[in-house]
Amino acid sequence: MHSPRLSVVIPAFNEAGRLPQTLERIAAYLTAKAELLPAEVVVVNDGSTDATAAVASAWQPPPGLSLVLHSLPQNRGKGAAVRAGLALASGELVLITDADLATPIEELEKLLPYANAVACGSRAVDRRLIFKKQPFLRDRLGRAFNVALRLLGLTQLRDTQCGFKLLPGALARELSAELTFDGFIYDVELLTRAQRRGFAVVEVPVRWAHVEASRVKPLRDGLAMLADALRLRLKLWREGPKACRKGEKRG
Repeated sequence: MHSPRLSVVIPAFNEAGRLPQTLERIAAYLTAKAELLPAEVVVVNDGSTDATAAVASAWQPPPGLSLVLHSLPQNRGKGAAVRAGLALASGELVLITDADLATPIEELEKLLPYANAVACGSRAVDRRLIFKKQPFLRDRLGRAFNVALRLLGLTQLRDTQCGFKLLPGALARELSAELTFDGFIYDVELLTRAQRRGFAVVEVPVRWAHVEASRVKPLRDGLAMLADALRLRLKLWREGPKACRKGEKRG
């Protein structure tokens, strides 16, 4: 198989129940898009205690697709899993998506026009596209966290935490060596470091649905993310400014 046009990176922790359907749905979509083939699906098993690795390895990708499976020895967090996936991805483009496909894989169509930038799926630009809302407390905490990120000067985006992002493959592999946070703040670090490298970060409205089995615990993870945001701000300050050609914009 030639070098992949697209790599789909899926961080997975205890996803044995959802992964088969997710892989088949991604495969069905990609095989219908000849312009995206050949492609690869990179599943990073984040130290799961269930059969996630076995389920992934048993999957038989259709012609034009290949599977890369990597297992971390212990659960380290979504950021660590994404970082490992970016390092393994060999595609010209790299899509990061959640194992629950809260943002349908078909929404990739909206990100592709920004293939030379970092296209960040967003729930906040057009909330009419949310077809199943998250609980009230989680929604309000998410909005408050975004305000905190703005006050810290880490973003101008309305939503950094949607797990659906497309970026150039070369940038993805470079960032895999720069990203340092294992937790959910990885999104903010990835976008900030991409911008500091001179890449535009484009916020693209996408369809999204809250999934009841989400691993996020709003209060616990919210406090941890806020602490990590402060650490990230300090880390970037110590590193010093880098040139930015285009900054952030909304699509």
